[in-house]
Amino acid sequence: MRSFRSFYERSLEWLVIALMTVLAIEVVIGVVFRSFGAALVWYDEVASILLAWLTFYGSALASAKRAHISCPELVAMMPPLPRTVVTIAVEVLVIGFFALIGWLGWQVLEVLETDFLISLPQVSVMYVQSVIPISAVLIILAELLTFGDTMVWARSNHAGGATAESAAREASH
Repeated sequence: MRSFRSFYERSLEWLVIALMTVLAIEVVIGVVFRSFGAALVWYDEVASILLAWLTFYGSALASAKRAHISCPELVAMMPPLPRTVVTIAVEVLVIGFFALIGWLGWQVLEVLETDFLISLPQVSVMYVQSVIPISAVLIILAELLTFGDTMVWARSNHAGGATAESAAREASH
């Protein structure tokens, strides 16, 4: 399981790096063309889409690394039983939230089936917005992959206010 989790994190890292690289290249090309007076009509719309994709897929990477903003110190101060209950409740809420986002994102794709980008009319908005249900599934998978380490942390007696995020990060390296 740890090897799959490591592969999953590395895959998301490469995806995020690729998106950042493509976004940077695309923006530089757009600026160069604009400086020569031949602005590309599509570059700002594509840049906006790439930035949104980068945000969604970057969120999946952050989930895989347990790097989202949280209040782990408060939970770390609890005794093991309440800490375990709170940890399970938080995981259920996060997974439930992204399951809802994924399902609603899928429903929206059906509505957008006939819409196309303004500057690239051959590209369907449905394709662009597919990032919502896909990233929701990726985040749920990341939560499930890190759940075991998080539960080990929640059930343990640990010193110095060690957090679930630091325990999960340590276990993954």
